[in-house]
Amino acid sequence: MADYKSTLNLPKTAFPMKANLAQREPQMLKRWQEMNLYQMMRDARAGAEKFILHDGPPYANGDIHLGHAANKILKDFILKSKVLSGYDAPYVPGWDCHGLPIENRVEGKIGKAGVKVDHKTFRQKCREYAAKQVEGQKKGFVRLGMQGDWDNPYLTMNPQFEADIVRALGKIIEKGHLVRGFKPVYWSVVGGSALALTEVEYQDKTSTAIDVRFKTVDQADFLAAFDDVSGEGDVSVVIWTTTPWTLPANQAVSMGPQLDYVLVQTELNAGVERLVLAEALLEDAVSRYGMENYEIVGRCKGAVLENKLLQHPFYDKQVPILVGDHVTTEAGTGSVHTAPDHGMDDFVVGQKYAIGTMNIVGPNGVYSDDVELFAGEHVYKVDAKVCEVLKENNALILEKQFEHSFPHCWRTKTPLIFRATPQWFIGMEKQDLLKDVLEGIKKVQWFPASGETRITSMAEQSPDWCISRQRTWGAPLALFVHRETEELHPRTPELIEQLAQLIEKDGMDIWFDLEPETLLGDEAKDYQKVTDTVDVWFDSGVTHYAVLERREELQFPADLYLEGSDQHRGWFQSSMKTAIAMHGEPPYKQVLTHGYTVDQEGRKMSKSLGNVVDPHTVINEMGADILRLWMSSCEYSAELAFSDEIAKRIADSYRRIRNTARFLLSNLNEFDPATDIVAPQEMLALDRWAVSRAQALQDEIVDIYNGYQFHHIYQKLHNYCILDLGGFYLDIIKDRQYTCKADSLARRSCQTAMYHIVEALVRWLAPITCFTADEIWQEIPGERDTTVFTAQWYEFPAMPADETGMDDDFWQQVITVKNAVNKVIEGVRNDGGIKGSLQGEVTLYCSENWQNLLNRFEDELRFVLVTSKADVKPWQETGVETEVEGLRVVLETSQHEKCERCWHHREDVGSHSDHETLCGRCIENVDGDGEVRRYA
Repeated sequence: MADYKSTLNLPKTAFPMKANLAQREPQMLKRWQEMNLYQMMRDARAGAEKFILHDGPPYANGDIHLGHAANKILKDFILKSKVLSGYDAPYVPGWDCHGLPIENRVEGKIGKAGVKVDHKTFRQKCREYAAKQVEGQKKGFVRLGMQGDWDNPYLTMNPQFEADIVRALGKIIEKGHLVRGFKPVYWSVVGGSALALTEVEYQDKTSTAIDVRFKTVDQADFLAAFDDVSGEGDVSVVIWTTTPWTLPANQAVSMGPQLDYVLVQTELNAGVERLVLAEALLEDAVSRYGMENYEIVGRCKGAVLENKLLQHPFYDKQVPILVGDHVTTEAGTGSVHTAPDHGMDDFVVGQKYAIGTMNIVGPNGVYSDDVELFAGEHVYKVDAKVCEVLKENNALILEKQFEHSFPHCWRTKTPLIFRATPQWFIGMEKQDLLKDVLEGIKKVQWFPASGETRITSMAEQSPDWCISRQRTWGAPLALFVHRETEELHPRTPELIEQLAQLIEKDGMDIWFDLEPETLLGDEAKDYQKVTDTVDVWFDSGVTHYAVLERREELQFPADLYLEGSDQHRGWFQSSMKTAIAMHGEPPYKQVLTHGYTVDQEGRKMSKSLGNVVDPHTVINEMGADILRLWMSSCEYSAELAFSDEIAKRIADSYRRIRNTARFLLSNLNEFDPATDIVAPQEMLALDRWAVSRAQALQDEIVDIYNGYQFHHIYQKLHNYCILDLGGFYLDIIKDRQYTCKADSLARRSCQTAMYHIVEALVRWLAPITCFTADEIWQEIPGERDTTVFTAQWYEFPAMPADETGMDDDFWQQVITVKNAVNKVIEGVRNDGGIKGSLQGEVTLYCSENWQNLLNRFEDELRFVLVTSKADVKPWQETGVETEVEGLRVVLETSQHEKCERCWHHREDVGSHSDHETLCGRCIENVDGDGEVRRYA
């Protein structure tokens, strides 16, 4: 018997079916590092237009988590796609290295600065800890396949960067934006430092809510302000607060000038009395107090009570009624306990009435020794005692536990207090900075577009930005202040530059060690150093100056900032504010944000829930390309869901894409594009369409990459591999590729198409599944760059217009017919009628339109439908009805012998004495000139 297998063009490739990504990727990373891939990519685009994606610095503390991985992968998608588009896209990674979490970690190991160790040693230990964290995170990011200048990242603790923090402060001072003020700021009792609005997050907290009587001092004068007053009993204004600990600092009660107030006679826990309540909140109060009998005995506007005096509920002092528009009827009683030390609204209205602050709570949250009744008490623990004192003074109407959203420090996760302290601020109203910031936001393109609304609403509420911190591990607020006037030294800009040069050489410790005489000479006796550190959001907020403007390969402004959606209140704002303050323009042209990582049920990942996914685990088990493909599948502006089930689904998609690439490569075995490629006008119709389809898809994909909608690319790649290629084109050409003569036009035509397709496909994949793409690249025949990452989008040959009318619309209709026939075949096969489609012969009963279309294939229709025979006949009500109008299908099992070589069942098998097991077509391909194909 003859060996016909050797006459077939069977697929062959070194590209393995099994990916083994977890084992193979580290080897590829080593190769990339040895060849200095990042520099190769830069060199390949030397002189080209730059695209700058500026890296927002992750905090140098702890291992990378899934959110980190998602962020870096998204950035790498963009950077690699920009290189493919011809841009020079340098990437300088960075880390945020100062701040409280590192300070707390080091304090836990070696003790408190200034107590267990000196400050200089403490700062050095912080530096060492941060450096170790950077190295650990860097390894994790590199393992993701991300290319960048990993050997030269920017670190906010580097001396040059610390010097530029000081310089940036100097520039902001020169522009007139720095102010010093004694006002309430968010204060972390645990951290012992002021916080900016960007460092505040809201969590649920159970507080003690109380309703308290403030009795009138001159009852007759007070009642005279009411209309038609009557009734009996003492008169009190009732306040409602969820911070009983602030009552020792009470200095007034605020009311809404245009609000309607009622005088209500009732009997609660103090006998018959009259209470002043906002009319809009009366029903709430009635319900809350359980007032069974009450009567309105007077009415007035809040404005007429201005400056009336009330008795403090437990101190021997009188406090005035103030009026302000900050008083609303959303909750409470319509009258607000006012302590300028502990609330911004309170502070502002206090300023209006020349009421200052008392400063009775220390940085550790403890009342000072001269505070009557509560000296030495901690504000976190004093609420119960305050309530007892109120009861003793018959001032407490109601005490109730109240769960509400409350500001917490997003570092320590502990509740915050408002505390009036002297701090340094970037004034948002001074010099119209806030107005300019809001204008700057409008100039930026936001992805998604809702990001503009989000950051605008947050920025509009921006108070002055408190940039001073009372910490050890941070860049210094390097200022000299006059001991008496508290004014900045008149030569501050000059002194800042002198100091910055010293910091560049010796690091920030030089400031803390510096004797003022070194810079000030004889003036030193009149000035003192500011010992505060700078808010870490200022550190990262000036990276546009310390990195973009400093690194030769970068430029200001950046084309893109990309971070999680929480940075609308964080880095995006601090960067915008400092850039506008320094330069008058935004630091970025575009901003893209992504959501949080959640589990399959939409729950935010947290250790307490046990639903955290470690990216290292996924990489070690499945490979980084699976994680990257997952990220491409996410609609990232929403939450990013990940779970074992999702990972398995992504792995299935990956296998489909990989197997498609493998099929293409295995059928390009011994194909040399230099000699074997077929000119477009000579290619078969189906092959010309396949190339045109790939080119059209590439145009779509490039547009999508430019619009950052990567999940659409994932969907298109997935569908292309399954439907256009696997379900149609590759399914049809297998016969031609395997059975036609090796160097025939029919075979070389489809190889040419596959070559163009794989050249394009590998580039589409390169930004997403970077390891797999470079692996594919090495197996594509022909001369090429060393790596896919220095290539540009594939340049397809121009396809001539199809004179036969077999354009894309034609082939889309053919796909519709093929899918309908496949369903019929699949149904019969599932019932055991036939084993495979080549065992079947089909007759298509068609409307005239379908007849005209399908008859163009002549005898080649059977190759399109992958059946041994295919006839087209006029419409009859016979056979299986399909979903396609005007098409019915009759499927019969072929009664002819199967050709040993092509597996088609043909009537001429066995009729040739020299090749008894072959059909005539195969004999022509084995011994003759080879069959001729025109269409498929």
